[in-house]
Amino acid sequence: MTVIDVHAHVFPRISRADARVLRDQDGPWLRDHGDGTGMMMAGDTEYRPVTQALWDPAVRVAEMDAVGVDVQVVSSTPLMFGYDADVARAAEWCDLVNQRMLEHCAAAPDRLVPLCQVPLQDTEAACEAVSKAVRAGHKGVHLGNHVGPRDLDHGAVVEFLAHCAHEGAAVLVHPWDMAADSRTDQYMLAWLVGMTAETHLSILRLALSGAFERLPRDLKLVFAHGGGAFPYLLGRADNAWHRRDIVRKDSALPPSGYLDRFHVDSAVFDERSLRLLVEVMGADRVLLGTDYPFPLGEAEPGALIRSSALSATDQALLLGANAVRLFGLEHLAGTRTLPSEVSR
Repeated sequence: MTVIDVHAHVFPRISRADARVLRDQDGPWLRDHGDGTGMMMAGDTEYRPVTQALWDPAVRVAEMDAVGVDVQVVSSTPLMFGYDADVARAAEWCDLVNQRMLEHCAAAPDRLVPLCQVPLQDTEAACEAVSKAVRAGHKGVHLGNHVGPRDLDHGAVVEFLAHCAHEGAAVLVHPWDMAADSRTDQYMLAWLVGMTAETHLSILRLALSGAFERLPRDLKLVFAHGGGAFPYLLGRADNAWHRRDIVRKDSALPPSGYLDRFHVDSAVFDERSLRLLVEVMGADRVLLGTDYPFPLGEAEPGALIRSSALSATDQALLLGANAVRLFGLEHLAGTRTLPSEVSR
């Protein structure tokens, strides 16, 4: 069985000079300390301490071997999106990041599968970028769940998502840019509360606005972090749809009627939560995702799935078979027998 992690981040080697492609002063770049550690930077501001696995494919693959992950579908970090930048600069920036992602994955092409990023603030530029990236070898696109006030149900974003379906590009949606609130400025509450709320909001907007009705059924859509709060609160949303006309006015079905239109990853970290997630979504709609290599990720990839009460068949779906189908990775399924050599 091929084990595939669909939620793993890369910050490729981006210099301070490279970052000026996006912004003159506060663009994102990587400071490598030369001792296996580094810092994600936003201009002169230290954003997050990181380790070498984030940018070094040899270290990454060695860690994958150690924990039994055969393939990672890798995406940039949300800090790199650049949705608030000038469109022309953002498009050039995405080209740069996407090329660096391809170079990262080329070091171990049987182990690392790239997703691109796009200038989502402009539909035409975003469509052009994803088409170019797919032709270059990316298997899909990594998106933030909103662009300022525009959520995924906004007409321009729906147009882009439809284009992704036409291109056969899978879409991994990651929450980001959580609303600033003094109540969440401690204890990582912006991540623990804000991110789960952002994903819940985006899924409900797609359902209640009727956007799922306007999108092609073959759109391959994945939400990170187990779909956030959505699976746990689905009953509340369905109840509201049935009881209030202002909730159901734009959607043909209650939110539960659209569960076959998207997937979620397994990054929920608790067997009870995983059990509920699979009961709500179905075993064919949940994929192994770890948030590697960040501290909030799953320390032992796949351990939660393997230790669960799921059947062996369902475990196999979550650990890899669903990802093979969704990302078109049949050429990588079952092919690895020895740790791969990583070119530098």
